[in-house]
Amino acid sequence: MPEHRLLSLADALAMYEGVGALPAFELDLARALGRVLAAPCLAAVDLPAFTQSAMDGYAIRGGETGGASATHPVVMPVAGIMAAGEATIPPMLPGTAFRIFTGAALPVGADAVVRQEIVERVGNDMLLREPVPPGNDVRYRGEELQRGDTVAGPGQRINAGLLGALAMAGIHAVKVRPAPRVTVLVTGDEVARETGDTTTGRIHDANGPLVTAWLLERGYPAPARVYVADDPDAVRDALAQALDGSDLVITTGGVSVGDRDYIPSTAQALGVERIFWKVAQKPGKPLWFGRRGSSWLMGMPGNPGAVLVCLAVHAAAVLARLEGEAAAMPAWRIGELVQGVESDAGRDRLLRMEIRADDGRLRLVPLPRQESHMLSNLASASALVWLPRRDQAYAAGELLRYIAL
Repeated sequence: MPEHRLLSLADALAMYEGVGALPAFELDLARALGRVLAAPCLAAVDLPAFTQSAMDGYAIRGGETGGASATHPVVMPVAGIMAAGEATIPPMLPGTAFRIFTGAALPVGADAVVRQEIVERVGNDMLLREPVPPGNDVRYRGEELQRGDTVAGPGQRINAGLLGALAMAGIHAVKVRPAPRVTVLVTGDEVARETGDTTTGRIHDANGPLVTAWLLERGYPAPARVYVADDPDAVRDALAQALDGSDLVITTGGVSVGDRDYIPSTAQALGVERIFWKVAQKPGKPLWFGRRGSSWLMGMPGNPGAVLVCLAVHAAAVLARLEGEAAAMPAWRIGELVQGVESDAGRDRLLRMEIRADDGRLRLVPLPRQESHMLSNLASASALVWLPRRDQAYAAGELLRYIAL
């Protein structure tokens, strides 16, 4: 197929909109870190749950302090103590104060708190030398959230902060999408199955560890990993089993047009509907994507640099759809190119670069060794930068989209 007729990268990303979310289920909040919400979460309690002190100090009636001054302090006997966690809320008589601590409920009748730093304690009396208005340093019941208010909505991924907010709101179980079941098929007779295999013609497996680590890094379970020989029957058996037990199957190698590239033909023979094959991007042009029932297949090239690109750009988008994530994936940001780089008139380029912060601006520094079989520059790479296809080279100072690596 001529390169000018290849599917554009933007169009390929748009096609992932057809990937539906996995069925939701209820999960204990304590086990929900990293999962995506499938339904709104409503506060089960008011926040705060009761009117309370925001400071260590003294609970008072603010209206009784209007005449306080440096020369004529208001004197109030301390009638009791309120500590955080006390269940009984006593009444407070007019003209008195209660010693109170942060988070403790206000005594009945109190409407203000005066912090301890501005009062004088003489025996059992509290002396106040300035007026304090009602509401001072008081947290009112329900001022942050009221019972039934929405704390978080569907499509939000639960991070540590959100999990804490849900727990504070009295939510103990949430409806979420499951983590997709992923199987990785590493194809190729040349790939060494065991560490230390130095047989001539063999190469160390980078793709299996790369895909596994990329998934783990993003909070997914370790995928099943299967090594498959360049044999039609072996490919068929492995692919059939993977499709039966996975939400997403990722293959590396065997998706181009060589005599031993069996993934495209085998997938279609197994009933996988091809959605697209080949994208106008560099690296990663032979990318193959299809569906069989509720299972999705993403066939990636065999070169590890291309695999990384396809993971960061394409697999990220599919996984986010499977989980019903509301945030657009991949998460493109904007940075400034620090030096010129060549463009490609036929394909979008996806280059590994280093991000540097300079005077509040994010700078993108191109790195050497960008070929699809190379990974050594990942020791320095922190961004994958999208350079849309065009005739003229990219100049220093241009703003480009990138994904953080």
